[in-house]
Amino acid sequence: FLSDRLSGIQAEKHCKKADIKEEFVKVRRRDLERLTTEVMQLRDFLPKIVNGDILGTLQKLDAIESNMEKKEEEIEQLKMDCEHFRARLETAQADCMREKKEKLDLRQQLNEAKQQLLQQAEYCTEMGAAVCTLLWGVSSNEEAVKTILGGSKAVKFFTIAAQTMESFVKSLSEDMKQQDLDSDENQFVLALAGIVTNVAALACGREFLVSSSRELLDTMMHLLGDMKPGLCTKFKVLMLMSLYNVSINLKGLKYISESPGFIPLLWWLLNDPDTEVCLHALRLLQSVILEPEVLAKSASEMRDTLPFQRIIALSKSRNAELQALAKELLDDLKILEYEA
Repeated sequence: FLSDRLSGIQAEKHCKKADIKEEFVKVRRRDLERLTTEVMQLRDFLPKIVNGDILGTLQKLDAIESNMEKKEEEIEQLKMDCEHFRARLETAQADCMREKKEKLDLRQQLNEAKQQLLQQAEYCTEMGAAVCTLLWGVSSNEEAVKTILGGSKAVKFFTIAAQTMESFVKSLSEDMKQQDLDSDENQFVLALAGIVTNVAALACGREFLVSSSRELLDTMMHLLGDMKPGLCTKFKVLMLMSLYNVSINLKGLKYISESPGFIPLLWWLLNDPDTEVCLHALRLLQSVILEPEVLAKSASEMRDTLPFQRIIALSKSRNAELQALAKELLDDLKILEYEA
């Protein structure tokens, strides 16, 4: 660069020789040589330094530009993704609003259906209570019972009766102290139990229940063991009367006495605070004891399970009928000593 500059200066001086008087500057040789050396060094090194910096700068610039292009592409892709997700969000929000509306509509329909179902259930319970109460009265007539049992729906009726009784007991709250005797539900199951009692009071009815409606007998024994002492005493009494009537039939007595948990069930019932429940539990127990063939199979379990002290306490009851039956049963139970 300096050499070019000097050449330019010399050329300029030559051009001016014709016009002006030539001028000279004295420079020491050593300084001139030093200057010449420096110029030569600059001429050799300056392009390398300048070119290296420029090349590095250009490379960095290329890298920056490439990175910027990638960032722009990424930004563009992010914008596209953002638009895509925005569209999906709007679609999801629209779907959500539609589903909320559908849910509200369905909930309203469900509430209406529940209300209708409740009304239908109340109507069916009321109708069932009325019809079964009438049938309870009619079933006290032997010919009416024969007609009922001769129909094609007799087995179905007693199956439904068992299911209805079971549903009723399951619906009882744990802390229930007193059952509403006037409710349609209570009257419904009482009427069903009363019908079974009247049917079992007849020989043909006992045979029918033992042969075709054992599910009902199983359900009644199960329910008697599920209900707490002092609860639904009238219902318990009717079921015990039904089982006692069935026990008059030898086949029925064998089936009842051989049912799992029958003897512990009697122990459970004899601890009920209600006099009527204890009375009918003693009658059912006596029915087992007075049949030698049945007693032979149950004697060992009776000796180990029956609450003799409770029966002794009942023999001192203020209720004359219960007292007399308990004393009579204690005499009957002496046969267990011979069976040992």
